[in-house]
Amino acid sequence: MRIWSAVVASARLVWGLAVGALTAVATLAGLAAGGIVLAPALAWPSAREASMHRLARTVLRLAEFERHRLYRLFGDTEAKTYRGYGPERALAYLGVRWPVGLLGGGILLLFLYGAGTIVFFVWYWLTGRYPDNIPPSPWIITYLAVACGFALFLGVQGLIGVVRLERNVARRFLGPTPADLLRMRIEQLSATRADVVAAVDAERRRIERDLHDGVQQRLVALGMLLGRARRSGAAGDGAKSADLLAQAHAESREILDELREVAWRVYPAALDTLGLKDALAGVAERAPIPVTVRYDVPDAPPAPVVTAAYFVVSEAVTNAVKHASASRIEIVVTRERKTMTVRVSDDGGGGADPAGAGLTGLARRVAALDGRFAVISPVGGPTEVRVVLPCG
Repeated sequence: MRIWSAVVASARLVWGLAVGALTAVATLAGLAAGGIVLAPALAWPSAREASMHRLARTVLRLAEFERHRLYRLFGDTEAKTYRGYGPERALAYLGVRWPVGLLGGGILLLFLYGAGTIVFFVWYWLTGRYPDNIPPSPWIITYLAVACGFALFLGVQGLIGVVRLERNVARRFLGPTPADLLRMRIEQLSATRADVVAAVDAERRRIERDLHDGVQQRLVALGMLLGRARRSGAAGDGAKSADLLAQAHAESREILDELREVAWRVYPAALDTLGLKDALAGVAERAPIPVTVRYDVPDAPPAPVVTAAYFVVSEAVTNAVKHASASRIEIVVTRERKTMTVRVSDDGGGGADPAGAGLTGLARRVAALDGRFAVISPVGGPTEVRVVLPCG
């Protein structure tokens, strides 16, 4: 399957280079013809305006075709996002790209010529004929093998280099400008700030709800038990008073446990005392199903990253246990240079909704740190929650 995928990808690249060479020839011819046609029309304002309008439409269509070629045949996902470029930038792109397209076509032709030469020689030798009166002696075969292998290597590297050059040219002329990037960054920060405010408000409401529905109700029950015990003692019923005090003592212990649970959900103290690795081990121990943890982070990440990673893992494990009917969960935490990657995968039924309340809250927490959050959960499973957090 991998070999077939590699063959299909290589065929797409070759086809993309061939189409790029043809469009380069068409672009060069179109630019030359356009200049010849436009030169007389520039003298009349009405003709000049109509001609420039047609040229702008043609240039934009050609640039759009090239953008689709890069995305469909070269697998350049960034090309899919290029938007908002005008005729001037599209014309500049086409003017710079056509030599690159011709270069790719030239290398491709040389590559095909070399391959055809090899096939020609081998076919003649197999049929008992000598091409150019050259018999298949061991030295000739060795020479051809070395030369063709070297040429094949250079050809493949040349084609790969042209593909990269095609992507770089498109990114330079069709991609977002520095002003566009700055505007996008400002919009992202504004959205992130709003998400952080919403996440903090949702967290506050959750804590308030936990205290009101849980701890407060238990405190009311504790007060009632103590009141009944006091009245029983005043009435001389010592046995009933002792029983009520025992119930009140048990209730107080449950209240303490619930308070610890609420405080743990706000911020687990184990992160400060034990570190992320041991805190994740605690999450695995408390889970009702088998959870394996693989932690490969040599240096301690920043505190906000540690907190975000812990809550992502905790929420993902809780969701897998409650909603996915999973029988096994795997937690993998790795670090590469300036980023830390957290993956939580389970073998449950899948179908997790990234827009759900719990996952949305995690996405907001990760976005506040300029991280990336992704949920891969096809129907039928498995499910993987993947987070990349910056550490530098």
